Amino acid sequence: MTVDAVSEARRQTLRALLRREKIGTQHELARRLAREGYDVTQATLSRDLARIEARRTALPGGGTVYELPDGLSPAAPDDLGALRHLVFAVDHNGALVVVTTTAGAASAVALGIDRARLPAVLGTIAGDDTIFVAPARKSTAAALAKQLQSLWSKR
Repeated sequence: MTVDAVSEARRQTLRALLRREKIGTQHELARRLAREGYDVTQATLSRDLARIEARRTALPGGGTVYELPDGLSPAAPDDLGALRHLVFAVDHNGALVVVTTTAGAASAVALGIDRARLPAVLGTIAGDDTIFVAPARKSTAAALAKQLQSLWSKR
């Protein structure tokens, strides 16, 4: 194998690791790569991360992880307002928030919620026209529903 082929294989392994696991440090990345048969220096790892355009991203609960670009940048919470025409209703049952959308729009709206990285949101599950939004540990479904309603209210 040529040096270029080995480098590309190592970068492909690095991409696979970052897609599969939440890894927050270069030290941990180097350990995982070593398990895969790639002994790398910190300088090589830094160059590889730059080459594959990986970036460190803050987690809502604190800490950071490396992630790969997916062509979509994180959205600001205010950007969710642009999705208001897709949202019919927001309700909650004390445990989960339910967002009802136009047919086929739930995935796009859920992605917007996820990209906004609202501290009150733990995660989303989207169907065709319905999204379940789980509130983060330090939030309530009622407070999260109110926040989402305010973002999508007709102004």
